Amino acid sequence: MSVFAHLVEQLADLLQPLFHASAAAAAIVLFTALVRLLVHPLSRAAARGQRARTALQPQVAELRKRYGKNPEKLQKAILELHAEEKVSPLSGCLPSLLQLPAFFLLYHLFSNPTVGGESNGLLAHQLFAAPLGGRWADALGDGGVFGAAGLVYLGLFVVVAVIAVFNYRRTKRTMAAATVTAAVGATAAPTAKNPVAVGGGAGEQIPGLGAVNKVMPFMSFFTLVTVAVVPLAAALYVVTSTAWSAVERAALYR
Repeated sequence: MSVFAHLVEQLADLLQPLFHASAAAAAIVLFTALVRLLVHPLSRAAARGQRARTALQPQVAELRKRYGKNPEKLQKAILELHAEEKVSPLSGCLPSLLQLPAFFLLYHLFSNPTVGGESNGLLAHQLFAAPLGGRWADALGDGGVFGAAGLVYLGLFVVVAVIAVFNYRRTKRTMAAATVTAAVGATAAPTAKNPVAVGGGAGEQIPGLGAVNKVMPFMSFFTLVTVAVVPLAAALYVVTSTAWSAVERAALYR
């Protein structure tokens, strides 16, 4: 972790002439952008996978028609189709998973008073009036919601809320379009005994994914909770990464 702390300090020194007291905060934003650039090829691959899954919808609909009365055979057949076409239903999760180590490094770095046996000098850095090692609860206890530090958090909450609403609307549109595509591709009408003939969307392609798809539109709103409870430095990482994801997905999933 001391190597990582040194990297953040070096970036902060480089940005000091431009951002002054908030140079370390700017360094975290820059570090986040570098991490996202590294995983961008995987994000592009995930977008290609999504397009490939969309192209398979007519075949999936045919499988639903054939195995609609046997959910186990239907799920197995769809998984085999994905394997044959080399399409992974979970490929979109990989970019997010690969970012977790960077997030946890920042979390631990700005949660510990010492690094490598020495005092953690990064804790003295701030984003405007809010310490990078502090949390929203600390800001509330030092000036309240509209105190100097509290206003910094309010600004972050506003940014996250705007991104969350944008992601919510876009995700709902995407999922609705996917459901319509699946329904149009199916030729059998749904019945009480065979509700998956046209009713199953992408969420029924693997066990448990339907429940995940129901929660997905709301995931961005959970970021508000994360920003409120983690150190400000980690919150900056989350906000920057979330904003990057919104722009990236809008470009890749047009």
